[in-house]
Amino acid sequence: MKPSLSFLIVDDERPARDKLRRLLTTHANVGFIAEARDGVEALKLLAEQQFDAVFLDMHMPELDGLSVAQQLAQPAPLIVFVTAYDQFALQAFDANAIDYLLKPYDEERFLRALQKLSSLVEARQVQSQRQIDCPPLIIQERGNVTVIPMVEIHWVEAADNYVLLHTVRASHMLRQTLALTAQRLGGEFSRCHRSYLVRRDQILRFEASGKGDGDFYLRSGAIVPCSRQYREDILLSL
Repeated sequence: MKPSLSFLIVDDERPARDKLRRLLTTHANVGFIAEARDGVEALKLLAEQQFDAVFLDMHMPELDGLSVAQQLAQPAPLIVFVTAYDQFALQAFDANAIDYLLKPYDEERFLRALQKLSSLVEARQVQSQRQIDCPPLIIQERGNVTVIPMVEIHWVEAADNYVLLHTVRASHMLRQTLALTAQRLGGEFSRCHRSYLVRRDQILRFEASGKGDGDFYLRSGAIVPCSRQYREDILLSL
């Protein structure tokens, strides 16, 4: 069962708020819906409670929708702008909106926005649960303590008595065997070579060589070698 979602509807017009509430109640796995009549009231509610998503009117008295979006604390809820004016679409997406509903929108258009929103919220929740289930690695490097979230590690390379943990931003050295590292990292990583581990959800494609070995190309741009003895099991798990 999909998790319940919480929404904030922000619009200075009551009929517009009523329409969104009706559509959400009918079609979404709704946990909670709140309403705000203007941007000031919206920011107050957003400071008091966390919402998964906000349907935000662009034009409101005192504080418009763009100003509200710019003042949201991180991690911010997902934003869908709702407005009668089409000339602000670029500004809306610059404010990290995931969609832009142009009034008067119909139910079909609303559902497309809602499906996009629901998928992104679900992905966020899965990512948060992964961080809870997988505590970070804490390592000492040159006398400094470094905390590395598991979700940031994309591949691991053996180097003598150490392993190198590769993230998008940097590589970190840990005095530990590759086998023990694989145990600590859990099931999202696979052995792809006697000296390498790879995070499966980071693999974009595999390119084979003439001998059956090959390379995994990762989303980060990294290239990780794969021996033919590991290739089939990893490809079947993707």
